Amino acid sequence: MASLYSSIQSLSFAVKHHSFPTKLLLLLVLLPLSLALFAFLLQWHGGGIDDPIFKKFLDESFKFLGIDSSPLATFGHSSSHSSDCSMLMGHINMTIFPHYQDLKFKFEPDRKPKICVTTSTSASLEQILPWMLYHKVIGVSTFFLFVEGKAATLAISKVLESIPGVRVIYRTKELEEQQAKSRIWNETWLSSFFYKPCNYELFVKQSLNMEMAIVMARDAGMDWILHLDTDELIHPAGAREYSLRQLMLDVPENIDMVVFPNYESSVERDDIKEPFTEVSMFKKNYDHLTKDTYFDMYKDSTRGNPNYFLTYGNGKAAARVQDHLRPNGAHRWSNYMKTPSEIKLEEAAVLHYTYAKFSDLTSRRDRCDCKPTKEDVKQCFMLEFDRAAFIIASTATNEGMLNWYREHVVWGDETLKMKLLKKGILTRIHAPKTIIQGLTEFGVFRHIIASAQESHSKDKFLVSIESSNSSTGTDFVRYQSRKIGKDKKSHTKARKSLEVTNSTFQEIVVPPLSPPITDENRLFPSVYD
Repeated sequence: MASLYSSIQSLSFAVKHHSFPTKLLLLLVLLPLSLALFAFLLQWHGGGIDDPIFKKFLDESFKFLGIDSSPLATFGHSSSHSSDCSMLMGHINMTIFPHYQDLKFKFEPDRKPKICVTTSTSASLEQILPWMLYHKVIGVSTFFLFVEGKAATLAISKVLESIPGVRVIYRTKELEEQQAKSRIWNETWLSSFFYKPCNYELFVKQSLNMEMAIVMARDAGMDWILHLDTDELIHPAGAREYSLRQLMLDVPENIDMVVFPNYESSVERDDIKEPFTEVSMFKKNYDHLTKDTYFDMYKDSTRGNPNYFLTYGNGKAAARVQDHLRPNGAHRWSNYMKTPSEIKLEEAAVLHYTYAKFSDLTSRRDRCDCKPTKEDVKQCFMLEFDRAAFIIASTATNEGMLNWYREHVVWGDETLKMKLLKKGILTRIHAPKTIIQGLTEFGVFRHIIASAQESHSKDKFLVSIESSNSSTGTDFVRYQSRKIGKDKKSHTKARKSLEVTNSTFQEIVVPPLSPPITDENRLFPSVYD
């Protein structure tokens, strides 16, 4: 090391005192020596990667759920090099995910805390499976999936039911009759959302499903419950390892609820097909910025849209499973006997992949029976951007929709993008993308699908999966929600005021809320007040 340094010093001195040809010759000698020194220093200091998340992949003291540095060299290799399924199973079991027993992701029962996720979905398998297994990797052990539409088709549900720790609940007539007798349906705090279509109907379904999931979580011995949509991924930044389990393990025992501020996907192309593996840029939440930065950059951040975020901005929460727990809308939890003590995380977030695909415009339109007028959409959607998007998708040509999408959703202005990245409004997050790409390249998804086949051949089964992913779910017998959108008179009298032993109060439900807005430097009341 000392001799290399003295050689470089001698060459530097010679460069200053010789003619141009000599200097050029010396420079050609000096350059490779400098590169060699730089490479040596990188190797000496562990690779020189500054991203703290990726350091945790490499650093022995911050093992990513048991991953040491050796398998990372093959983490991005093509799955064509690992076509043998038995080799795959052994390699992943022993090296990449040692806390799982096999490719079916059986979670070790003694790992604490036990975390469950509940969702209400009609998504295709190509969205649900990466979403679910990503959360399995970061420490979620149990899922309660309330399914309808595509997600309830035979081919997809068989795959989901084959995964340990997954319980699938179908939206049947019997389920709706059971929920019509539930406690929160007969209380008034949710009543302002009743008998309205589209997002309001979904919001009520989510709340009723969350109420049932609490009972399931308690019976399953869960410690924490979290409600997420299948276009949302938890980003457990701030933990000692990239692990939601580790993050929740560090929460003080007196805390009942942990709030994850949401970051919103900021797509850079209009042809995204798989958001989880193609999107790496996100807009930070107000809670993770200084007020000065947020309001100074507000106009640049909105780009003419109704708000800082396209959709909601009040995050999601995890609740400790305990007596008297209840949902408080899809974004929060509450308790019948006390006001929950809560903390808001300073680094961890929910990554919301909203309108990440151009097809999201038409998919929202197709599942909502609403007239595309400014007054009618208010009865269907809670947030301004959703209303505007629905009207465009219902009235414009495909070219018109694409132009609108590029103007309002896609971040095509490189100068503005770099400005907001430097200011910290936008940020790059690669860990979820890397994990899901790794699962794909190791063949995990295909293995789970293939393992779910029973009497069908593999090829025939995969064709049925593809058919289900492209269907509208009409082969599944679906029931209209009589409670939510039909037969208003028959259930109105069934509701009663919220009653609590030794205490009576009226709580306002927490809906999806936008971040704070400015109007001539005036801040309007919002969830952050």
